[in-house]
Amino acid sequence: QVQLVESGGGLVQAGGSLRLSCAASGGTFSSYAMGWFRQAPGKEREFVAAISGPGRSTYYADSVKGRFTISRDNAKNTVYVQMNSLNPEDTAVYYCAARYMAVSFTTDYNYWGQGTQVTVSS
Repeated sequence: QVQLVESGGGLVQAGGSLRLSCAASGGTFSSYAMGWFRQAPGKEREFVAAISGPGRSTYYADSVKGRFTISRDNAKNTVYVQMNSLNPEDTAVYYCAARYMAVSFTTDYNYWGQGTQVTVSS
């Protein structure tokens, strides 16, 4: 059983930056691909970014490519997403998720965090 706890959300002005963190416990962290997803009110949860277990491969949704950077520190059992040039359309609850072995761009991850709110004001 893997537990995930996100942190780092908050309120930021358009054009600003935030870094979200997700601390994992209860499993062999490097065996899990990690993903970030987001869900805005009234919308489906959507893929944002993912990173392979060793951290060599990263993947991004087109809507965040060039603005967000996913990374991980396997020694600290933590995955991050650096979010720059934020705009109001990025407002959502952001979730991290763990998937055994392989990255997925859909929500078929094994474990989920509780989410952290990101609000971008115009």
